[in-house]
Amino acid sequence: MTDAGSAFTPAGHPAIKPAKTGVLIANLGTPDDYGYWSMRRYLSEFLSDRRVIDYAPWKWQPLLQTVILTKRPFSSGAAYKSIWNEDLGESPLMTITRDQTEGLSAALTGKFGDDVLVDFCMRYGNPSTKSKVREMVEAGCQRILFFPLYPQYAGATSATANDQFFRALMDEKWMPAARTVPAYFEHPQYIDALAGSVERAYADLIPRPDMLVVSYHGMPLRYLTEGDPYHCQCQKTTRLLRERLGWADTDLTTTFQSVFGPEEWLRPYTVEEVARLAKEDGKKNIAVIAPAFSADCIETLEEIQEEIRESFEDAGGKEFMYIPCLNDHEDHIAALASIAETELRGWLD
Repeated sequence: MTDAGSAFTPAGHPAIKPAKTGVLIANLGTPDDYGYWSMRRYLSEFLSDRRVIDYAPWKWQPLLQTVILTKRPFSSGAAYKSIWNEDLGESPLMTITRDQTEGLSAALTGKFGDDVLVDFCMRYGNPSTKSKVREMVEAGCQRILFFPLYPQYAGATSATANDQFFRALMDEKWMPAARTVPAYFEHPQYIDALAGSVERAYADLIPRPDMLVVSYHGMPLRYLTEGDPYHCQCQKTTRLLRERLGWADTDLTTTFQSVFGPEEWLRPYTVEEVARLAKEDGKKNIAVIAPAFSADCIETLEEIQEEIRESFEDAGGKEFMYIPCLNDHEDHIAALASIAETELRGWLD
């Protein structure tokens, strides 16, 4: 990309860096550590987001600040401690997102050279979206492609990540041109990567699992009735995965996890369904995959591998296998690079 006007600036004009295009990937976030105050700060930011919890603040905030955030940091901190990457002093989500960034950067710079700059941010916690937008602008990025790593769109994930990106742009004197990556739940390479992860996991299993449980993060049922497309996109992801694998309808089932609060959420609930499969349907050997998560995190490494596994085994289940998220596998990086290249058309060709 040429830097229009830089050769014609008058003497004494502030230096203008060579123009670049930024690709900023975003994930949910992570606490800085699993101690009480770090967990409280992180949970307060997350649970104060009106996209996540849309109750009126005058009702919700007193309950959140005086009851929930008095107790929940202890239980959440213990869960994070059980999965923490002690070698690097960070959560697995941070480690994996950094590895994804390095892989995507290698793929895009290999195609576009130094004209593209790839980095990552978190919606909650650090590195913040605001700080990374600032760094990209300082580095000369006059265009930024913002890439939330959520295959299925939801207001509580994709939309709130975009909200934060736009807020960060509002603080820039020289605002870069901006694009956001849409949901990619039906992208052929994403589906191929999912199917590949299942095929690799099943390759040496004798016998193979009786059922593949395709578990997505849940949301209140009310959000669906108010127009959020997440549930439909999850169902289509499962169908496309099944078709790509060449399986029958009875080989896999869609469920929803991480229920929170008193409302009715999308059903069936994963923690209940795995128990029902074992007790009522006699499915003693199951596998679980979580396509809505681009990287392994507290919901997969702790909730699925501990709470959901325990529910299955307590109901009489015998063999439980968790299929890891796509993480930084080469198939996943290739899919993300293909999606980014499509959205960069006209900026970088």
